[in-house]
Amino acid sequence: MAIRSELAGLALARGRMQDVALLTDDGELTFGGLRDRIDARRLELGVTRRLVMIEGANALEPIVTYLAALEAGHPMLFVDGDPQRSAHRDALVARFDPDVIASPATGAWQLDERRVGSRHTLHPELAMLASTSGSTGSPKLVRLSHENLLSNAVAIGDYLNLGTADRAITTLPLHYCYGLSVVNSHLAAGASLRLTERSVVDDRFWNEFAEAGATSFAGVPYTFEMLEAAGFAERDLPTLRYITQAGGRLDPERTRRFARLGRDRGFDFVVMYGQTEATARMAYLPPALAESAAGSIGIPIPGGRFRIDAPAPAAPAALDRRVTRNGRPRPTAAAIRGDSPHRGDAPAGEAVGELVYEGPNVMMGYAEEPADFAMGRTITELRTGDLARRRDDGMYEIVGRNNRFAKIFGLRIDLDRVERLFADEGLAVRAVSADEQLLLFVLADRYVHRVHARAGSLFGLPLHSIRVHAIAEFPRTSNGKPDNAALVRHAELLAHAASDPADSGGADTTPETARSLFAELLGRPDASHDDSFAGLGGDSLSYVEVSLRLEQLLGALPRQWPTMSVTDLAGLAAERAAATAAAAPIPKVSAPTGRGRVASGSVADSADSGRRRRRMPRLETPAVLRAIAIVLVVGTHSDLFVVTGGAHLLLAVAGYNLARFQLADVPGRNRVTGLLKSTAQVVVPAALWIGAVGLITGGYAASTALFANNFVGGARWDDQWQFWFLEAIVWAMLALAAVFAVPQVDRLERRHPWAFALGVLALAAAARVLLLGGIRAEGTERYAIETAVWCIALGWVVARAATDRQRIVATVLTLVTVPGFFGDPAREAVVVVGVLLLIWVPRIPVARLLVPVIGALAGASMFIYLTHWQVYPPFEDELPLVGTVLSVAVGVLVWKGYTFVVARGGGWLRRRRRPAGTRVLPGSG
Repeated sequence: MAIRSELAGLALARGRMQDVALLTDDGELTFGGLRDRIDARRLELGVTRRLVMIEGANALEPIVTYLAALEAGHPMLFVDGDPQRSAHRDALVARFDPDVIASPATGAWQLDERRVGSRHTLHPELAMLASTSGSTGSPKLVRLSHENLLSNAVAIGDYLNLGTADRAITTLPLHYCYGLSVVNSHLAAGASLRLTERSVVDDRFWNEFAEAGATSFAGVPYTFEMLEAAGFAERDLPTLRYITQAGGRLDPERTRRFARLGRDRGFDFVVMYGQTEATARMAYLPPALAESAAGSIGIPIPGGRFRIDAPAPAAPAALDRRVTRNGRPRPTAAAIRGDSPHRGDAPAGEAVGELVYEGPNVMMGYAEEPADFAMGRTITELRTGDLARRRDDGMYEIVGRNNRFAKIFGLRIDLDRVERLFADEGLAVRAVSADEQLLLFVLADRYVHRVHARAGSLFGLPLHSIRVHAIAEFPRTSNGKPDNAALVRHAELLAHAASDPADSGGADTTPETARSLFAELLGRPDASHDDSFAGLGGDSLSYVEVSLRLEQLLGALPRQWPTMSVTDLAGLAAERAAATAAAAPIPKVSAPTGRGRVASGSVADSADSGRRRRRMPRLETPAVLRAIAIVLVVGTHSDLFVVTGGAHLLLAVAGYNLARFQLADVPGRNRVTGLLKSTAQVVVPAALWIGAVGLITGGYAASTALFANNFVGGARWDDQWQFWFLEAIVWAMLALAAVFAVPQVDRLERRHPWAFALGVLALAAAARVLLLGGIRAEGTERYAIETAVWCIALGWVVARAATDRQRIVATVLTLVTVPGFFGDPAREAVVVVGVLLLIWVPRIPVARLLVPVIGALAGASMFIYLTHWQVYPPFEDELPLVGTVLSVAVGVLVWKGYTFVVARGGGWLRRRRRPAGTRVLPGSG
C-alpha cells in the first residue's frame, strides 16, 4: 500500500481531462481546466520550496492553491477562513511564520509573499501541516507527507468504491481533515465536487445538491441532529449513493435510523473513524453492518492495521498503611494498578487497551516550533489515545479515552492544564477522563469537596460530570511515568464498589451500569450511553423489570425516565449524590474495605445512605397497579372474592404505558415500527396459546386465536369473549400504527401531545356514547373494542398530563367518563381510584419483601391473564384460593419460559448472522 510520487510533490487531481472536476455557483470546471489553473498557480508560488498558509473555504481558489502547492512541493497549512477566527490565525502566523499567505484579504484571492525565499528548513517528504489545537491547549501541528495524503485518499476511494460518476457536495470546511479528505479522495479517484458553503438545513443547499446530481455528502454527529430536525427523511434524493459520518461518535440509535433509511431509499450509510494524525481515516464500518454493529468503528481501512495494547493484570498488592479519617486503609498506587484490566463497555475477560494503528497514512510526527519542519519521520505507529476492544463480530469498538485531552459535555479539556491550574493553587491533583466525566484524584480526604467545587467553577462543567477521589499516592508505570490508565481503572472499580447501589442512592451508578442493564433486559447488546429505554424499543411488556432494576440503582425515578438517555440517568444519580453531599456537614463517604473493596473519598454522604436503607422502597405506580389488577381479575374469576373492574383498569394502564413507550417523543424514532413490534409481542404468544388450547380442547374458535371475536362474536358472553382485553390492545395499536404512518399526524402529535391526547379521548368517548345510545354499557358492550377503547385513551391522557393544571383536567375527565359505564359503583370505583393514583401518585411505597413479588406479577400480567382461564376452573367451587395461586404461578412460569426461549432464539439468530456479516471484512485482523 506504500504509494510514493516520483515528482517533487504530489498531483492529486487525477481525472480525465474532459470530465468535470469542480462545480461552483459560476459553473463547471473540468479536470483539464483545473490543470490549467494549477499550472498557473504553481508559477505564482515559484520553484523555491516555501511554507504556504491558505485560508480555507469551500471555494475554487483555496482548492487550486492547495493542489498547486502540493504539486510544486510547497508544504502548506490550511487555516480557518472565518473572520471571527482571525485571532487564531494570527497566533499561528506568529508561531510558525509562513513564507506565503494565500487569502481573500482584499475581496479578491491573493498571495501575500512575506519573503522571496524561505526562512525554514523543510524536510523533503513534508507535504502538509495540519492543526490539532484545542480550546485548552497550545497549538501544535501534525506533519503529513505526500505518501500520507495519497495513501489515505486511495484507501478511502477503495472502501467507498469511488469512481468517475461520483460527485460529493461539500458540507465540511477544508481546514478540517475530514472535509479535506473528501476533496482528496474524490479528485484522486477522478470524481467531482460541488463546492458550497451552505448549511444542510438550508433548502438552497438541497437545490444545489439536486441540480448537481450529487451522490454523497459527509457529516459530523451534529450534522445528523440538524438533518433529523429539518425533516431529511422526507427528502427525495434519487442520486444519493452514500452518506459518510465521522468527527465523533454518533448515537447508535441515530446510526441505525439512518442505516434503515438508507436501506429503504437505496443509499449506504458509512460510519468512519479517524484522527488528524492519521491524515484522516483509520477505520470504517461496512454499510451492511451499520445496523447490527452500530456503536463500533468497524474495521481498519485498506492498508491499515489495528492492535490493542491491553494492560497486563498485576498481582494484588497490599493496602497502604496510611488510613482515611474513618480509620480504613487507603489503596496504594500498586493496588490501584492491579484493580482490573477491564473498563468501559467490555465484558470481563475481553482485552481492553489503547488502540494502536499502523499504516502508510500515519503522520511523520508533530511540529511544535518551526525547527521541527526539518525533521523526518519520528513515529511509525499511532497510539490513538482511545481505549478499545475487538468485538466478537470482528468490529473494533471505542470504550473510552486514554490521552490527555477529554471531550466532556462538548468541551475539549486539556487534562494537563487542569493539573497545572490546581498546582498553581497549591493542590496536587491528577486528572483523567472516562465516560464523559472528569475524574480528579487528590492525596487527602479533606481536599475532595474543595477540588470538586473548584473544578466546577474553573471549567464550566456540571458538577455531576466531575468525580473526586482520595488515594494514598499517585500511581506510576514501571518506567516512572504517571499511570493514568490505572486511575481510570480505579475510578471504574469505585463506581461498582457498593454491593447494593440503591443503598447509596445511586452515588456509585455509572453510565455503563445503566447501559448494561438496558442491554441485558431489552436484549440489546448494542445499547450505548446515548440510548434511552424508549429509543431502544422498550415497551409496556419490558418496562416493569427495567423500572424495578433502575429503582434499585437510582432510587425514585422521574416520570420521564423512559426517554432519558443512559448518561442522563447516571447523571441523575450523581446529581442526587452531589446534592446530598452539599447538605452534609462532612462531604465525603468511604466505601467499606475488605472482600474486594477499597476506601475512597467521594462526593456523597454515608449517613444519608444509611437512612435510605431503612426507608421503604417506592415502586412506579403503573407496575403496582398491574400487579394489583391482575390479582383482582384472577381472584374474582376464581370466586376467591368479588372485586370487579381490574381488567378495565389494566386497559387504562396499558394506554398510559402506550403513550410513555411506543409513542414516546424520541427524536427520529419510527413510532410505527415500535407499535407493530409491540403488537407482535402480544399477538405471537397469545395466538400460540389460544390456538394450541383450541386445537387440544376445541374450546376456542379460529376467530378467537386471530383476535377477531370482537367482529364475529355474539351479544352474549361466552368463552370466545375471554380475550377481549388483548383484542382491544392489539387493534388499538394497529389503528395507531396506521394513523401515525401519516407523517403529518406524527408531527402534529409531537408538537401538541396534550391536545392530541384530549382529542383522541373525545373521539373515543363520543363513539362510546353514540354506539351505546347513552352512558351505560350492558353485557358484552362492556368488552367490545369500540366501546371499551376509551379506557386506553384515558390512560393516554393521564400520561400526557405534565402539569398540575393538566392533571386536574385529567382528574375531571376520569370522574366524568368512568361513573355510569358499568352501572356498578363498586366496579367503577376500582377504575377511578386506580386512574387517580396514576395521575397523582408517581410511586407507591411497598414492603421490601414484596418488591420481587410485585415485579413478577406486573411483568407476567399478560401471561397470567392469558393462561388463567385454563387453570382455575377445577378449583373454582371447592378451593378458590388454590385456583388463584396456581393461576398466578402458571402465568409467571409461562412468562419466564417464553422470555427464555425468545432470548435464546434471538441469540441463536444473531450468531447465525455473524459469519455472513464478517465474510465481507477484508483487512480485519
